[in-house]
Amino acid sequence: MTVQLDDAAPSWCRRLTSELHGADARARAIAASLTPQQLNWKPDPAAWSIGQCLEHLCVGNEIYVRAMSGSLTGRPAAIVQDITPGWFGRWFIRNYIEPSPHTKRARAPKKITPGSNVDSNVLDRFVRSNDAVRDLMFLARNCDVNRIRFPNPFVPVLRFTVGTGFEILSKHQSRHLLQAERVKGAMESHAKRAGEKSTA
Repeated sequence: MTVQLDDAAPSWCRRLTSELHGADARARAIAASLTPQQLNWKPDPAAWSIGQCLEHLCVGNEIYVRAMSGSLTGRPAAIVQDITPGWFGRWFIRNYIEPSPHTKRARAPKKITPGSNVDSNVLDRFVRSNDAVRDLMFLARNCDVNRIRFPNPFVPVLRFTVGTGFEILSKHQSRHLLQAERVKGAMESHAKRAGEKSTA
């Protein structure tokens, strides 16, 4: 189920829904025309392929949605217009999630480490996982997402607010879609050089 938001939806919900629509469009532009071989091409053995970037995002969405869903059950209506992460949430997003030259590189948790060979349906799976995030945001639109907390699925001692969780998912996608775009650029440059060599 994917729902349509009206103007009465809080601004955070409309903003993040729009960001996820943009992520869908970016992912399609990157991967829709690729063969399975291209989807799994890597610029070097230590790098991720485009398919691995998308699979990492799919699994991250699926795990976060499951973790956040339970925290919204039975909550009273309490609408907030903007998401205001606490200091730790802001620090975590700034240092580990958002696309930035200052973002720290860290090994992905095992739960969301992609497989070595990604199936060609990963693009459709990515869009469906974003549908699930949008559906959850629709359910959360009348809740105080700045107060409701959920156990972090990767570090159980941490409890982020639901609003921070939604921000993490959106910025996480921006980071790895940028990574996938760079891989596609490298792949196209590699193919061009190979073509020039074959005609030389």
